[in-house]
Amino acid sequence: MKFKPIYFYGILVVAAVALLIVVGIQETSNSTEVLISNDQSMPDDDVHKQLKSPGGNTPGKENVSEEYKKRVAALEEKISNNPADTVSMKEYADLLSASHKMNEAIPYYEKILQINSKRTDVYFSLAFIYYNKQDFLKCEEVNDKVLSYDPENQMALYNIGAIAATQGDYNKAKDFWIKVVSINSESETGKLAKESLGRL
Repeated sequence: MKFKPIYFYGILVVAAVALLIVVGIQETSNSTEVLISNDQSMPDDDVHKQLKSPGGNTPGKENVSEEYKKRVAALEEKISNNPADTVSMKEYADLLSASHKMNEAIPYYEKILQINSKRTDVYFSLAFIYYNKQDFLKCEEVNDKVLSYDPENQMALYNIGAIAATQGDYNKAKDFWIKVVSINSESETGKLAKESLGRL
């Protein structure tokens, strides 16, 4: 069976959202205040490596790699030639998001959803962006969309619990995380929900 890139990006986004949310709900030792990660360093992953110059400097107009520019141009051309190419559109939107151009990525994710309104991976990409922007209302809305056609989606349920915890609504967070565990306590998201419940 041939591996499709769309599955890779879906897994990558789910892992990134889970990591962001876990970091975001760590409690302080003095109170129940929820912290958001404020690490400004550039991640050392495949996407961000392309943004660094050979000397390891952060990206700027002068030092963005040629490979990155070529990739962006190739994806823009593919999308221009075939506006229904959701694979290229998703790759381009993911690249924009990883390049900290989240506002530019949102319209591409939305175009994909106009073509296929049940793209869970795209909803999770949007959830990641809105959570990062601290637009918790929008973040919850996109997770609710997933639940509208997949009511037992553990990641969407977990995310809504994390949004609630971030806003200080620990009872709501607990309810959602208990539901996640009840669906499948041995899945990665189930284990993550158990750990999060232990920190409430």
